Amino acid sequence: MANTPHGGILKDLYVRDEPIQAQLAAEAATLPAVTLTERQLCDLELILNGGFSPLEGFLTQAEYAGVVHNSRLPDGTLWTMPIYLDVDGAELARLGVQAGSRVTLRDPRDDQALAIITVADLYTADRAAEAEKVYGANDQAHPAVHYLFHKTRDTLVGGAVQAVNAPQHYDYVAIRRSPAEVRALFRKLNWTRVVAFQTRNPMHRAHRELTVRAARTRHANVLIQPVVGLTKPGDIDHFTRVRVYQAIMAKYPNGMAQLSLLPLAMRMGGPREAVWHAIIRKNFGATHFIVGRDHAGPGANSQGADFYGPYEAQDLVLRYKDELAIEMVPFQMLTYLPDTDEYQPINEVAEGVRTLNISGTELRRRLKTGAPIPEWFSYPEVVRILREANPPRDSQGFTVLLTGLHASGKEAIARALQVALNQEGGRSVSLLLGETIRQELSSELGYTKRERDINVARIGFVAAELTRAGAACIAAPIAPYEAARQIVRQQVSRVGGFYLVHVATPLEACIENDRAGVYKRAIAGEIKGFTGIDDAYETPGNPDLTVDTTRTSISQIVHEIILLLERDGYIGDR
Repeated sequence: MANTPHGGILKDLYVRDEPIQAQLAAEAATLPAVTLTERQLCDLELILNGGFSPLEGFLTQAEYAGVVHNSRLPDGTLWTMPIYLDVDGAELARLGVQAGSRVTLRDPRDDQALAIITVADLYTADRAAEAEKVYGANDQAHPAVHYLFHKTRDTLVGGAVQAVNAPQHYDYVAIRRSPAEVRALFRKLNWTRVVAFQTRNPMHRAHRELTVRAARTRHANVLIQPVVGLTKPGDIDHFTRVRVYQAIMAKYPNGMAQLSLLPLAMRMGGPREAVWHAIIRKNFGATHFIVGRDHAGPGANSQGADFYGPYEAQDLVLRYKDELAIEMVPFQMLTYLPDTDEYQPINEVAEGVRTLNISGTELRRRLKTGAPIPEWFSYPEVVRILREANPPRDSQGFTVLLTGLHASGKEAIARALQVALNQEGGRSVSLLLGETIRQELSSELGYTKRERDINVARIGFVAAELTRAGAACIAAPIAPYEAARQIVRQQVSRVGGFYLVHVATPLEACIENDRAGVYKRAIAGEIKGFTGIDDAYETPGNPDLTVDTTRTSISQIVHEIILLLERDGYIGDR
């Protein structure tokens, strides 16, 4: 525990005494163990290193209730975000865990023992109250509310933790600093006034201008502290973002700014999250904290309106300014004035003055299409990094999944499409035929619904990896069940293009096309659970294309698929 001029009391829980640390490590090896989720891993690291001071563990039931309903711990200390350890109750029962038990918390990446929790109590989350009080609405369009109802497990474990080992990181180690290390850096640099800026997005010219203005108006230096834990689903990966941050640091006046990463699992909780971020920055030794427009906002709710008002976060931080002991630096959105080549807060721009802006949506469109990104918006070094990570569509991978009954013609379409794409050139083309996958990846599987879903999931995994690598993947399984197909769509769509083609050739034609006679055997009862005979084929609800080989030639079907790919920019002029 340390008390310094930068941020008050810091509860660093790491053990510096080697015999005690060895004793804890030995004990951890003998205790029942829980493997952490990715969110819990982020939370634990910041509990252990003091980033979440004054917390010394995961919230007990009384602490959870106080935070959810009053934004305070039982002793009255301001704390706005519930930090809990949710675990499967059946697993705890199997392990014999109860109040008073000591349990090892393990890293999900390498199974290393990170900490021991002494269980104070076991309880359940009040999901409805947490959604309403903490996130402002019981609306599952909010990512944290969706997580709460779909990923949070049934039993919460409260109690203090003791550090065994620090989580191991292998990326950007030199700029992953604990609160104590950041404070020590400030002392070494003789920084006494520090403005902290948090971001989960790439930084551009406006962000640099905003932070420099904040530093100059407060006579301070700048700590750029981006989040590299969990952010909003769909955000740019942290490797790309950190490369951007490193590039933009050279654009600051010499000696003004430092970069340090924060392993935080964001909740996108708007006003409450802004207060939480201010507390965290105080723990890292900052004296000032920038809160901008819609700070930590998740976007639109299920009715299409923003979850939070644009400056609601600023208002809540101001309400607690005396307790926070860190000064908020409020900022409105900056906009570019082309006639004077400068950025100004939008509220300071005179009526009639011409302004320019590029939204996040527009930036993503330009990255995908290769459209120009002007230098007034971002630095060339930043644009180059973003283009490397977001190549235009004609350099991205995609998957075409053909689904239909046995002998519907889907494999003939797949082979013909493979030829057409090879002729097009520009990327490798992989063909995953149903029987080939059965022989090579799923030879041990039968034909129950569960086993068929596993087979389709394996195809989805391979297709997603090929797509991620920039290849064209053509898969042609029967894939009879809609839920399994949708899972594949979600898997692949995260990394590239996905097209579902329903080969809706009628059953009668499929039977006629079946030279091997398997339909006749199924009709005679020799084969059980055969799709289309005594097992259902669920018609796709949202195919990108529906075709019928009794009505349309193979070459025409391939042409229609090629047109879809050309329309979306995956193939065509290079």
